[in-house]
Amino acid sequence: MKTHRGIDGRDVDAPAPRHLVELGASRSIAAGTRMASAATARSIDDYIAGFPPETLRALTQVRALIRELAPDATETISYAIPTFDLNGRHLVHFAGYARHIGFYPIPSGIEAFKEELAPYKQGRGSVQFPLDRPMPMDLIRRIVEFRVAENRARVRS
Repeated sequence: MKTHRGIDGRDVDAPAPRHLVELGASRSIAAGTRMASAATARSIDDYIAGFPPETLRALTQVRALIRELAPDATETISYAIPTFDLNGRHLVHFAGYARHIGFYPIPSGIEAFKEELAPYKQGRGSVQFPLDRPMPMDLIRRIVEFRVAENRARVRS
């Protein structure tokens, strides 16, 4: 059994949740999964560098937007994907795939925008933005702003 990083940032000696197992890099990017080299990335720069130009551009855009909206957030790799932490908690995750960008604003971020996210493939706490369509940066902006506000409200209470 492999350990994985829990939502609180500590290592957990338990199987990773199924949706995170599905993020594994054991299949090729042609099959629609992440680049194999991304699984060993130690930084978001390392992670992004391993993708083809179209995916790299989209990942860079998403990262820059999150940085702009959460300048106090810490960049890290958690669950083998880029993660922004704020006040000791995961804010959002994102990941690159052959045909889409995965965006993981945890379930509350998905629920708050469920109508606007309806056109996109989703899972609990995740959404897929296809690379063959314009990246919905305004929607991503509003989701990140929501998550920042939610995070700050938790800290105050």
